[in-house]
Amino acid sequence: MATIEPGKRRVLLLITLTALIAGSLITLSDELSRERIAANQRARLLATLHEVIDPALYDNDLEASRRFVTSPDLLGTSEPVEVFLATANGEAVAALFSTVAPRGYNGPINLLVGVTIDGTITGVRVARHRETPGLGDAIEIGKSDWIEGFSATSLDAPALADWRVTKDGGYFDSITGATVTPRVIVEAVRNTLIYVRDYGEELFDDLPAAEGDVRE
Repeated sequence: MATIEPGKRRVLLLITLTALIAGSLITLSDELSRERIAANQRARLLATLHEVIDPALYDNDLEASRRFVTSPDLLGTSEPVEVFLATANGEAVAALFSTVAPRGYNGPINLLVGVTIDGTITGVRVARHRETPGLGDAIEIGKSDWIEGFSATSLDAPALADWRVTKDGGYFDSITGATVTPRVIVEAVRNTLIYVRDYGEELFDDLPAAEGDVRE
């Protein structure tokens, strides 16, 4: 068996130690990067959710309360829909739905719809769409305040029969030059309210009992 000279042995040992230290640093860096990415994603998620619900209204961890429900007729897709459940002192406050308006002018329109447990809209935002720039994109909060017209509405105010755009004899304003886009969003928001009316109580059934404010 060949014998490694002492000088070479020291060099090999140094290379091995250097490789181990470098590997440990890379692993640590990866872990820190993942933590930063996760923290940034959480911050972006909460910022988005807070566009449709006042953070003062709830005290639980919305991300931990995430649920998935399926209702193609009411939530606009056959895929499971993400729902975030807001509670205060263990009592149901609101549900935030990733609702879909499936028949937008240029394809599905993804919405975030906040609804209190008693059926009042806390806010609506458009998460993703492909509507025509300069016309249908007026649904974006950065382009107009049209989407704010849903805040504080319910199936009673306006009446269910009036959940249509004014062009169809309903309550909600149309968008000049865009007929389909506001029509399908009104329908999607109305259907989300119907979902809460019909299934809201069972949606909150599996929430754990309150243990104080756990929101970060």
